[in-house]
Amino acid sequence: MEELGSVAWPPEPIRTERLVLRESETRDRAAFIELLASPEVHTYLGGPRARDELEREVSEAPARWPGSFVVELDGSMIGHVLLRRNPAYGRPAAAGKADLGYLFLPQSWGFGYAAEACAAALDWLADALPGESVVLTTQSANAGSMRLAAKLGFTEVERFQAWDAEQWLGLRPPVHTPS
Repeated sequence: MEELGSVAWPPEPIRTERLVLRESETRDRAAFIELLASPEVHTYLGGPRARDELEREVSEAPARWPGSFVVELDGSMIGHVLLRRNPAYGRPAAAGKADLGYLFLPQSWGFGYAAEACAAALDWLADALPGESVVLTTQSANAGSMRLAAKLGFTEVERFQAWDAEQWLGLRPPVHTPS
């Protein structure tokens, strides 16, 4: 993935009704390792990574780049939302567009945190890069991600085979604010 472009980073923490989206800190390392090692989180992402490998490779302040938000609930990291530029070698319909990705710890599933956090990140992007389209790719078998994509305003562009499964590519057109 490529950088978003010229965005001011890091922004002030983004506060929603229940969550805070902020830049990664050293205190988040254990939660990042948990996300990446979780079999449940990686059911539709090719499987988890080995914990011992992650302990060696994950930096002290992981995922610290523009568009990478830690999602915090009551002072603890529960997830990660990422907005990056989709590379030119991706699907033609997605090339060059901002790409939304997210991972949440299983104990935080089912409470609407992913929708709340992703909506806040997309609002930030709409302010930071007005007129930006956003894409999202998920396995079509991932019912939760499919529901979230619809809730966030993504509509299907195409389905394709990759990583031994049918993938769904959705597009969210630019959000236009009234003048």
